[in-house]
Amino acid sequence: MNGPVVALDAVSVRYGRTLALDGVSGAFARGSLTALVGANGAGKSTLLKLVAGVLAPAAGRVIRRVERGDIAYLPQSADVDRDFPMSVDEFVLAGAWARSGPFGGVGREVRAAAAAALATVGIEGLGRRGLDELSGGQFQRLLFARLILQDAPVILLDEPFAALDAETVADLADLIRAWHAAGRTVVAALHELDLVRKLFPETLHLARATVAWGPTADVLRGAA
Repeated sequence: MNGPVVALDAVSVRYGRTLALDGVSGAFARGSLTALVGANGAGKSTLLKLVAGVLAPAAGRVIRRVERGDIAYLPQSADVDRDFPMSVDEFVLAGAWARSGPFGGVGREVRAAAAAALATVGIEGLGRRGLDELSGGQFQRLLFARLILQDAPVILLDEPFAALDAETVADLADLIRAWHAAGRTVVAALHELDLVRKLFPETLHLARATVAWGPTADVLRGAA
């Protein structure tokens, strides 16, 4: 199927009286790899939630050419309750719910896929630990493992590399490259401009409205 996987048509979002996004238009091509950059409060997280269907626009419209269950959304790790009484295995298996539903059952194949996902991100053997027993890097790897199990064609990442060590960043960046190579559409909000330049061919610079959207080299020309 040709054409963009998600298009934004003059979308605006408000939190009460505060305008978080103002008339943003553009499209994410199928199989594209796009970074969202901008200062804190620029609307990056809001845009991801809008695309994911977590938020509705106050004006304009979001045109999705996939089902919402085909969009995997990874929030900032600080927004995930790590005190919830759930094991690593249970948490990653929740990635299958988007397709099977919470009552769809967990068969042998799904459990094998979950174990493989944990191995892919380098935290095999931690399945019985609680979420609160993981380091920050281990927990972020777990979030990526759940995305692997969700197996969605569109992946949205909100600050996936925040406060991580260099080894974890490198491993997760390799996984994003693999998703891109497999033809998935990936959109990630980031602050690390050096990493944006290395990893993301396309960049959307937000300041509530669109500052620039296009090839990363053009969008970030002159940026520190």
